Amino acid sequence: METPDNATEATDGAPAPTGIAAQDWATASADPQYRDAVVDLLGALAYGELAAFERLAEDAKLAPTLGDKAALARMASAEFQHFERLTDRLTAIDQDPTAAMEPFAKALDDFHHLTAPSDWLEGLVKAYVGDSIASDFYREIAARLDADTRSLVLGVLDDTGHGNFAVEKVRGAIEADPRVGGRLALWARRLMGEALSQAQRVVADRDALSMMLVGGVADGFDLAEVGRMFSRITEAHTKRMAALGLAA
Repeated sequence: METPDNATEATDGAPAPTGIAAQDWATASADPQYRDAVVDLLGALAYGELAAFERLAEDAKLAPTLGDKAALARMASAEFQHFERLTDRLTAIDQDPTAAMEPFAKALDDFHHLTAPSDWLEGLVKAYVGDSIASDFYREIAARLDADTRSLVLGVLDDTGHGNFAVEKVRGAIEADPRVGGRLALWARRLMGEALSQAQRVVADRDALSMMLVGGVADGFDLAEVGRMFSRITEAHTKRMAALGLAA
């Protein structure tokens, strides 16, 4: 499944995968520490997708038009399908999905409690900013995963259409009332800080995931690279804010 992509990367000048990234799940999972890290990762992703489904379903209730409500409902459905793919994989590797998700529920619930939007536009910005930061974070980790797990993770990180939807609606609102931009820019900065803090807490609380980032499980990461990773995530956030028409 990954061979064509890896071959393309090699011809484009990017380094070919090495170590665990060049292995399949059957081979890589022989390392119990790596297996634990993957279970944690899939559990965190699964709960995130379930929370995204719930949030989009709630946001649909605030939608100003029937068309907007239907669009968000379709996105919520896509998030739930991602959730099911992750829980199916956990079951396939003899892990209880609920037990795998449980360690991450409080951190994600706390994040959503601290960043409850006050209106439709704040909800759109939250989903766009929060989901994008989480996706960037998981894509960084995915580069060090075995081929089978990497394919799954990247598949469930596919955009459900919310990004373009949020950009269109937020830019339209700012054009209609430029004062909206200042308020949403402040909101986006708050979301950025909370999302990064949440990602750092999740990793710090789980030894296997920590090792995946700083070395000892997945290949190629060290503490300096972790810092560069978060810098890349911040830079991507700045570009997204520009796309929304907001000052980062």
